[in-house]
Amino acid sequence: MEIQIVFQLILATFLGALIGFEREWKRKTAGLQTYSLVALGSCLFTLIAFQFFFGSFLGKDINFDPSRIILAVATGIGFIGAGVIFFRDNKVEGLTTAAGLWTVAAIGVAVGAGFYFLAVVSAFLAILILSGLGLLEEKVITKKLERK
Repeated sequence: MEIQIVFQLILATFLGALIGFEREWKRKTAGLQTYSLVALGSCLFTLIAFQFFFGSFLGKDINFDPSRIILAVATGIGFIGAGVIFFRDNKVEGLTTAAGLWTVAAIGVAVGAGFYFLAVVSAFLAILILSGLGLLEEKVITKKLERK
């Protein structure tokens, strides 16, 4: 059981680091450390909730719902995300970072809940969105707007 928990913590951290690496590559303020910690923390909260529930209360008449922890993680990361969004010079900054942190938190929760395939596919999609769509946005859409 402990080996599986360690695996989950490492996987969540690794997936967060992959996404954080893309952000570092683009020289964004939130990068490897931030994304890794958000994924790790989300996974840890989920593991604690599930272990506490299934280890302590299974079969007993206790009203404890582990999905409340998932809700708390989503709400908590919303506060962090709100702190990175700024409006300057008629431009919104940090919105992609906030969305990325929110996604990484969900990936951490998925790993903590044992949905490894879902977490890996989601991490791949997040990297694809941040790098691939970001490149498309930069090369095609921005150039088109600059011509106008």
